[in-house]
Amino acid sequence: MAANPSFDIVSKVDRQEVDNALRQTEKELGTRFDFRGTGAGISWSGEEAISLEAETEERVRAALDVFKEKLIKRNISLKSLDAGDPRPSGKTFKLDAKVIQGIEQDKAKAISKKIRDEGPKGVQAQIQGDQLRVTGKKRDDLQAVIALLKAEDFGVALQFTNYR
Repeated sequence: MAANPSFDIVSKVDRQEVDNALRQTEKELGTRFDFRGTGAGISWSGEEAISLEAETEERVRAALDVFKEKLIKRNISLKSLDAGDPRPSGKTFKLDAKVIQGIEQDKAKAISKKIRDEGPKGVQAQIQGDQLRVTGKKRDDLQAVIALLKAEDFGVALQFTNYR
């Protein structure tokens, strides 16, 4: 007997793509005329954290905009980037941003509730750590759930994997 069709809902970001976007931003900050002499820079400051730095608050925000452009070009959702506010640090301004991986427990519960309340009958969602597994009797029901979730904004970038 075959198992019921299922798929996983995850929120993962390809770190290599983020690194490529960071390197492109770094190169652009070094070559663009409006960033010359502003001390603008971007770098990794941990496993999932990014640090931007410039001499003025305006320039650090502009550097963040450049980084966001590069992420969009690489098909990375801006929902997976949590950027703070610029803060003075000596003679420069710093801004910390974090790459969000996984679905938090409260958001996973909200997604599960949405599937339970508005999804087709017989479809179940189970929270498994930082992802969800959705199972149902028919593949059409699962596709209806995917369409339902794509129409809703949960504040986190969702990907649908292991569809079988």
